[in-house]
Amino acid sequence: MRVIVHGGAGSAPEQPEPRQAVLDEAAKAGAAAGTPLDAVEAAVRVLESSPRFNAGVGGAVQSDGVVRTDAGVMTADRRIGAVCSMPGVEHAVSVARVVAEETPHIFVAGEHAVALADAFGIETGVDLLTDEKRERYESEDPPNEGIEAHLDWLASRFGSGDDDAGERSEREAPDHDTVGAVAGDGETFAAATSTGGRSFALAGRVGDVPQVGSGFFCTDAGGASATGAGEDIARVTLTERAVSYLESGLDAQTAAELAIEEFDAVTGSGAGVIVLDADGAGSAFNTDAMQTSVAVDE
Repeated sequence: MRVIVHGGAGSAPEQPEPRQAVLDEAAKAGAAAGTPLDAVEAAVRVLESSPRFNAGVGGAVQSDGVVRTDAGVMTADRRIGAVCSMPGVEHAVSVARVVAEETPHIFVAGEHAVALADAFGIETGVDLLTDEKRERYESEDPPNEGIEAHLDWLASRFGSGDDDAGERSEREAPDHDTVGAVAGDGETFAAATSTGGRSFALAGRVGDVPQVGSGFFCTDAGGASATGAGEDIARVTLTERAVSYLESGLDAQTAAELAIEEFDAVTGSGAGVIVLDADGAGSAFNTDAMQTSVAVDE
């Protein structure tokens, strides 16, 4: 099994070494799994449990002070499972897998996705809000009135760069620590992405991560997982573009680079993508940094 994982594209992290260690652990856990779908789930679950990333524990806080998780998975035979807007669910990737394997649907949202998780033994009611995220949210004088107040409040905060209020630069990708994995066993592939979204977003906002072709995509040619400015990733269906380059015969690294070049030209925003095919893995980003890890267990 070959696995590549990412921990988000954005500004350079203050403590890259501990984050890299968790990424290496995640990739190793995935490589030891039995199938590509097992592999991406195992890898992403490690990252969802680490507050160093924006997925599961320590996810981004929305305008009402709640962390809501999203995730999506896809296999080469085009099985898809996606979930979004789940408060209290650490392992969103596992719920996405339930959607893919246990329902006739591809997407389940909100309280109904939480109920689905509970029905299949996935822990719910988890406190995902870390002290750091709580203090950061409370320091921004959060709104406590109606929807108009929330919209006014987030106008100068959402998309401001690393959760700080104010204007962001072109290439900053706020809450860039979204996580993802792509795995292959030489015959077939799977891709997965998981996130807590972006801080200071309107309560209930859903970005690219659980949208097939945007946050994740997979075919017989290989798979991809994206991270970065979610609205713009969705506008250009970044992962579908990356995989389309694989389908045209390009290698994984070239596919990643071309997808990011095209994304940059269209949006001017920050993003990163990991790609895997039968011959190897690739990654590309147009932000200051994106940490990845690759593991192979033959």
